Amino acid sequence: MVQKIILTHYHEIGLKGKNKPLFLRQLLDNIRRAVASLGSPKAEFIGDRIAIFSDIKTDTDKLAARLQKIPGIANIMLGYLSEETDHDLLQKVMAALHNENRIFASFRIEARRSDKTFPKTSDDINKELGRAIQDATGAKVNLTSPDLTVYVRILGKSRGIFFGFDKIAGCGGLPVGTGGTVVALLSGGIDSSVASWMMMKRGCRVVFVHFHSFPYLNKSTQEKCRDLAAALNPYQLDSVLYLIPFGDIQAAIVSGAPAAYRVLLYRRFMLRIAEKIAAKERAAAIVTGENLGQVASQTLENIAAVEDAATLPIFRPLIGMDKQEIIHRARSIGTYDISIRPDQDCCQLFVPRHPATRTSAAMLRRNEEGLDIESVVAKAVENSAIETFHCKSFVVGSIR
Repeated sequence: MVQKIILTHYHEIGLKGKNKPLFLRQLLDNIRRAVASLGSPKAEFIGDRIAIFSDIKTDTDKLAARLQKIPGIANIMLGYLSEETDHDLLQKVMAALHNENRIFASFRIEARRSDKTFPKTSDDINKELGRAIQDATGAKVNLTSPDLTVYVRILGKSRGIFFGFDKIAGCGGLPVGTGGTVVALLSGGIDSSVASWMMMKRGCRVVFVHFHSFPYLNKSTQEKCRDLAAALNPYQLDSVLYLIPFGDIQAAIVSGAPAAYRVLLYRRFMLRIAEKIAAKERAAAIVTGENLGQVASQTLENIAAVEDAATLPIFRPLIGMDKQEIIHRARSIGTYDISIRPDQDCCQLFVPRHPATRTSAAMLRRNEEGLDIESVVAKAVENSAIETFHCKSFVVGSIR
């Protein structure tokens, strides 16, 4: 008997020692939730691998695409599960090649044994299966760049033999839900989306916070952030987006502070508001898309002066990356085309011609003395709108 399955492999989880079962259980739960809307295929452990069993009604390509967005999975192999003691493995491999209409002039075999008691070594399987396929098809063996790779995995007693022909890279990293919760400032630009994704890859649940200046500016940046949250949601399965009205705060800052410090003061208030939301969401840190030296507000001095307003740790996953690296990652995770859409970002409102590039926390605190910080922050949080994104249908639903 042969069953059609997808076999997932992890990498980093394997380093977790005694905590490894916790990470694997979270990964299994995330996989089950991610694929639930695709015909509810069965996902379960085979040894310490996770296999997803599909039937003829299940779109395997959609399953694989969904699994590619699950942090914790290093790669995904599409194929079949057969009995471990099966003496007809070659015939079943050849039948699968025929049924899938595989055409190849060169190939290689990549066999591995999880069960070292299996009587044949990986090298034995490589040679025997390779020789048989070569005799049957006339294809040449090519170990470096073949047209086709036949993957064979000896999974262990009572678990069977996996074989297949497709291996797809996954996210890697750690399963979301194992790294705690963080609040990410989502601007609508390229950087903050990538920073959010990078924290998901470290196992964090990310709560999105977006600051907008409606009605001073239009709603285009809010629409972008909804689309960005929807694009990022498949990586963490359920998301919350806070939309914070920020225009009145900006107007208050403009009326009482020199123009050169405006953007830095904006960012200090953003951190304060984000901390209030972090308390609501039980988040332990704030995430930004800051990148050292990219703009005037992100010099070393200015980053330190702005951070003075926060009490929680601030994570900056992009701090040492260059712009092309960030753009490349944005393209790969599906946020780039959304991020480059024209909009009216809140930081475009009342922006000075010559912002300060080197200031101090003391200077910024002096410029905040006339502002009722607690009242302003509380009002912004109270007037926020909250939207949710769910994994089952991968559509957006508003709760307020």
